[in-house]
Amino acid sequence: MPAQQPAVSVIMPVLNEERHLRDSVRHILGQEYAGEMEVVIALGPSKDRTDEIAAELVREDPRVVTVPNPSGRTPAALNAAIKASRHPIVVRVDGHGMLSPNYIATAVRLLEETGAQNVGGIMHAEGENAWEDAVAAAMTSRLGVGNAAFHTGGKAGPADTVYLGVFRREALELAGGYNEEFIRAQDWELNFRIREAGGLIWFSPELKVQYRPRPSVRALAKQYKDYGRWRHVVARYHSGSINLRYLASPTALCAIAAGVVVGAAVTPWGFVVPAGYLAAITVGSVPAGKGLSLKARAQIPVAMATMHMSWGFGFLTSPRSLAAKVIASRRPAVQRDFAGEV
Repeated sequence: MPAQQPAVSVIMPVLNEERHLRDSVRHILGQEYAGEMEVVIALGPSKDRTDEIAAELVREDPRVVTVPNPSGRTPAALNAAIKASRHPIVVRVDGHGMLSPNYIATAVRLLEETGAQNVGGIMHAEGENAWEDAVAAAMTSRLGVGNAAFHTGGKAGPADTVYLGVFRREALELAGGYNEEFIRAQDWELNFRIREAGGLIWFSPELKVQYRPRPSVRALAKQYKDYGRWRHVVARYHSGSINLRYLASPTALCAIAAGVVVGAAVTPWGFVVPAGYLAAITVGSVPAGKGLSLKARAQIPVAMATMHMSWGFGFLTSPRSLAAKVIASRRPAVQRDFAGEV
């Protein structure tokens, strides 16, 4: 590794992360990286010991600082942390994400090699109990999440979006940071604008971040309902940005609902649709659960169904008024060839 590496700012939006925050920061500060580093934690109004743990981290290491995020919204936290940070490379990490030891060094190298404005890799879900193991298996299965490379892996190359991201600061500044109206899907929306302005988003399986899944069915359902709700907002905000993968869950939900109605009111043959879906996720969970406990394997179909149905419900019920509010906040796009001038 070269003796001197570019200085990096790690930004963390944090809310109710007492369970994982210390471990996440430990994985950052322990990076195999020769350059200067700072960690900026944006603190939302947590209801647990997150603030106390963050204060301890600040006292223990001068590289760690905190900034307030009164709204608790992730994009507002990210913008506050970006504003408070100083360095030319900006690394986004969540409070429940664990960086692999050479993550930052590899990302900085890839930025240089590819000329990308943002690089990212695999969201490597790992559980700490049977339910979380089941969710992790569902989140890394093509049957669970489709062909998204940052979930399932794949070859390095240009991408629509990546998990978290390591950015050139100039790209963030040119884009105007995250759109704070996007409570969810803010990463996808920001990367869309960077690509729209001529920037390159690059996926590499060399980059891996351990991710801790939601700890209950209810929490997972809320997470995926919000994903679907806000992905529909992105589709309305950026016309032409939708693809077939995003329509799979709402289509499945509509087909299952129709099958149940037909089965109950017209003919039992209608139940073939929901039965076929249940059979598909049950069979698909077998390879996904390889190496897991019997208890975890048994819960994979539940996790998959929760993800699919919640995402589809969120997408279908996403109100036009929400998209209209977001669209009203739109700023004129800044067009730039990133190899040249604004």
